[in-house]
Amino acid sequence: MTATDSMQEYLAEAWRIAHYQPDDRYVSTSALAEEIGVSAPAVTRMVQRLKQAGYLEHEPYRGIRLTPAGERAALANIRRHRLVERFLVDVMGFGWHEVHDDADDLGLVVSDALVDKIDAMSGYPKRCPHGEPIPSADLVMPRIVDYPLSDVAVRREYVISRVHTHDEQKLRYISELRLEPGARFRLTTRAPFKGPLQLRVNGKSRHLGHELASDLRVCSEAEYQLV
Repeated sequence: MTATDSMQEYLAEAWRIAHYQPDDRYVSTSALAEEIGVSAPAVTRMVQRLKQAGYLEHEPYRGIRLTPAGERAALANIRRHRLVERFLVDVMGFGWHEVHDDADDLGLVVSDALVDKIDAMSGYPKRCPHGEPIPSADLVMPRIVDYPLSDVAVRREYVISRVHTHDEQKLRYISELRLEPGARFRLTTRAPFKGPLQLRVNGKSRHLGHELASDLRVCSEAEYQLV
């Protein structure tokens, strides 16, 4: 059974949730419901459909886990979404804070041939505008090594790897701080008890709250070049 648009959305969100909890490949149905913004009964019905179609396994009290077929469907959806985001920003001139919802809609209707054309016109990007890796044409997800900015050691140089939020106001503020993916900076101090962080970006001092720092994932220059 070919995954419908709605099925692909659930699979892609399940993959993303699992990706950010690498020690547990099972995703709770409550987490999936919250991420997609639907009721628990709606998730239960969709999980049953996806299980019958062979896209996932469901274990009571643990949650769901994608099968190989489910992972391929999820990665195809993620590839389309992230390439469309890249095209909207790099080719059409939209801001990175504007494209997530439109990429969701457009990603459901573009053909594989158009996706390949978008890939070429965008210069075969390795990451979306928010720094997330783009699966290859044969649906292999590039390996990424990074860490929450809120957790890393002070007095060291880092590169912004990914920005794990689609909140428009947060993205605008991150842009004002010049902390988009690829930006280099030095973490100089971190206040105790989840206090603010002080960064040195392009020779200027910047202050960042703990909550927003948790949305930024960072790495070394060498780790950033792995993708």
